[in-house]
Amino acid sequence: MNKMPQPTESSVGSCRSRTIDIVNRGLKRRYRAERRFKIYGITAIALSLVFLALLFITIVGNGYSAFRQTEIKLDVYFDPMEFKDKLAADANYLAIVKDAMRSLFPDVSGRRDKRSLYGLVSTGAAFQMRNMLLKDRSLIGQRIPVWVPADDDVDMLVKGHMDRGLPESDRRLKDKQLAWIDQLAADGRLHKAFNFSFFNNGDSREPELAGIRGALMGSFYTLVVTLLLSFPTGVAAAVYLEEFAPKNRWTDIIEVNINNLAAVPSIVFGLLGMAVFLNFFGLPRSAPLVGGLVLSLMTLPTIIIASRASLLSVPPSIREAALGVGASKNQMVFHHVLPLALPGMLTGTIIGMARALGESAPLLMIGMVAFIVDIPGGLTDPSTVLPVQIFLWADSPERAFVERTSAATMVLLAFLITMNALAVVLRKRFEKRW
Repeated sequence: MNKMPQPTESSVGSCRSRTIDIVNRGLKRRYRAERRFKIYGITAIALSLVFLALLFITIVGNGYSAFRQTEIKLDVYFDPMEFKDKLAADANYLAIVKDAMRSLFPDVSGRRDKRSLYGLVSTGAAFQMRNMLLKDRSLIGQRIPVWVPADDDVDMLVKGHMDRGLPESDRRLKDKQLAWIDQLAADGRLHKAFNFSFFNNGDSREPELAGIRGALMGSFYTLVVTLLLSFPTGVAAAVYLEEFAPKNRWTDIIEVNINNLAAVPSIVFGLLGMAVFLNFFGLPRSAPLVGGLVLSLMTLPTIIIASRASLLSVPPSIREAALGVGASKNQMVFHHVLPLALPGMLTGTIIGMARALGESAPLLMIGMVAFIVDIPGGLTDPSTVLPVQIFLWADSPERAFVERTSAATMVLLAFLITMNALAVVLRKRFEKRW
């Protein structure tokens, strides 16, 4: 029989070298692919940070000026004859403001020129005079200096948002008005002060008087209702499904539906709230109570999922040890497992509440898009919320509303960042590692 040829040392060495060459070539390809993947990842992160920075720069650049308001100093005289036969609330305060403006520019004559002169001051100056006198009636008969808000066009000019070099026909302010404004500035009667009205006032048709207090209070009441309903209900549902519910087809259906509800578009919950809470139960439209009910339905799946994950993170040894020393199942759950899972539940709840704070679509469906001037004082008063207020201002044509839209967005982002930071702090502070 012919014997198989035995491999020589040289043939074995050449075979090994070929194998090593193949492996090295494969390693080089994998290393190159890994480097490309790292470059792609770093590029994606860098682009995300750049776009995020551009977003924040744009919002801050457009909105920071809204926190300052241009004011005009008037020497207001509360004529006793004006209040002789009238109550303080019924006096003609607009005439008082006009008299103060005419005293600054006595040479202005003609109905059109006077109307242009009066237009430099906001209509809110009359309400300011009224509030001052209602607080202190001793002002009657006195002439006092008062800083009143300027009109939004004057405010935009002082802040540099209006080009005074344009032809007069292309400007909202005429040449005479520019001369009067320059004279006020030269006399020290024009300055910019912190815009307290932005945080103290409700919505208004006049940009210089519009504020976010009504929207803030509406958001507060809405979130209170949402928290009181969604947190205990979500935690109770999670505890039952994870610790007590039998594993059968019905609980599987419930779990699948909870997971699906977490991905349902928020406007669907608004349609549900409109059909059930408004049309069927007849609850008041555009009220924080209804808004809180709708947002509770939206945040419940998120809280239930987060709470169940927190319960699952508790080691089985805790349960076994509690049962081993004679604790009942209720005692094991509520005395040992639930306290350990509570930090994660709180984190999930805060994240769900942050999402609810930024929602506007479901609230539009239940009427919280209405123009609300008054500050809501309860859960059933008509109100709006901060995202809807931003939506309303963004649709306004005035340039002054552009900066207020961005300023309100800055306030909303500050609340969202604070709530998410609080969730991170709570998780780091109370998290148990096993």
